Amino acid sequence: GGFSLLLIAGAILCWTAYLIQYIPNNNTERDNLYLGFVLLVIVLFTGCFCYYQEAKSSAIIKSFGKMVPQKANVIRESEISEINTNSLVVGDIVEVKFGDRIPADIRVIKASSFKVDNSALTGESEPQNRTPECTHENILETSNIAFFSTNAVEGTRRGIVVSIGDNTMMGRIAHLTSGLKQGKTPIGREINHFVNIITGIGITIGVGFFVIAIALGYYWLDGVLFLIGIIVAVIPVGLLATVTVMLTLTAKRMARKNCLVKNLEAVETLGSTSVICSDKTGTLTQNVTTVAHTWYNNKIHEYPLSSSEIGEELEIDQLAWQDLLRVAIL
Repeated sequence: GGFSLLLIAGAILCWTAYLIQYIPNNNTERDNLYLGFVLLVIVLFTGCFCYYQEAKSSAIIKSFGKMVPQKANVIRESEISEINTNSLVVGDIVEVKFGDRIPADIRVIKASSFKVDNSALTGESEPQNRTPECTHENILETSNIAFFSTNAVEGTRRGIVVSIGDNTMMGRIAHLTSGLKQGKTPIGREINHFVNIITGIGITIGVGFFVIAIALGYYWLDGVLFLIGIIVAVIPVGLLATVTVMLTLTAKRMARKNCLVKNLEAVETLGSTSVICSDKTGTLTQNVTTVAHTWYNNKIHEYPLSSSEIGEELEIDQLAWQDLLRVAIL
């Protein structure tokens, strides 16, 4: 971003200073020449880091497409055949059985104890019955529509394709999310603000030294060299590489915990998040309900959320607990 441009500008100024010294006499020192190349290498180094991380994340995200069913059982010309899901068209009659993922938005025309898991789409934690009868005007509430990418968890059914691709409910939701305008991340705003401050300070001090050099009678080329040297010296060369490496290491640590980071700046954004609002059961949660506290004998009992430890904490020998358990069962 802006900091990379600042380093590139610094490299150009270093080469300019070298040329100013080199043109009058060919035996000038090459410090500015080497410094310009160092600044350019830093920009390329950090760019490669960012590219590697984002390319790796993009490859993982593309692999998620393999989770979508590649085949579907469709009835054409009175025969059942297996075709690629991207070959489905509106009006095709498809058959879905237990364990399949729905290949498109489908209206149920025949079902046998058919249930689907809509938790990823509507937040409903329990499997939902799907029957040929229309039960509600809202497409999300009616029981005769099965949505693309939801899972069939029980029974079999036959249905007619009503929407495919981006026209499915999942496709429309994806379109809405992809159309959101992306703002600058907190670290991006801070870096841009820092770059503006550093640039202003560097130019101000550099121009000041140039004016002082001219006032003291120095040759104007020497004043220009003072100007360029001050501006380059103010630039914190190692900041960009340090921030990039730290964000990359953090992203790798998060990847080991099954948290995919597509954009390095998102690591800092996640750390700056204080409140997350969500009504999607099963999206941020495990789609299960666990007892955390119980109250009996005029006392609140707290239990661990880990299922492996719950059995160790239950006081099953107490009569009050047995009565509470009996009430819960009833």
